[in-house]
Amino acid sequence: MYQGSCLCGNVQIQITGKISDIIHCHCSLCRKSSGTAYATNGFVNTEDFHIEQGSEHLGQFEIKPGKIRHFCKTCASPIFSSNATDPSRIRLRLGILDSDISERPISHNFVTSKANWDDLHVTLPHYEEHEPSRNKQKAL
Repeated sequence: MYQGSCLCGNVQIQITGKISDIIHCHCSLCRKSSGTAYATNGFVNTEDFHIEQGSEHLGQFEIKPGKIRHFCKTCASPIFSSNATDPSRIRLRLGILDSDISERPISHNFVTSKANWDDLHVTLPHYEEHEPSRNKQKAL
């Protein structure tokens, strides 16, 4: 079982099944809706997806006929997408999960649409907190 919430905590979800087909999507629509280089999405059976709290805080945007993106109206966190042609499952934005998950991404998709500054193969340094240059800026 997995738990998740939006940034402000008004919307809380629970998943009682598996998350399948997890991908990093680089398409321009996912980049724009997430404000990041890509969105990490996975499918969840509708019967396994439960809004535990805050359904009244959910807004929606129909991006294409029958394709709806659901988000928190308070903090604008993207929560999930639904598709009228596949009502048996939803596409979950994995960034809202508070629980560790056992499933792993299977691919990077729409890489020809990726942001030009996103280098999939570069090895960047890793830090436990802010990058060292930000600490120097705080001192000023």
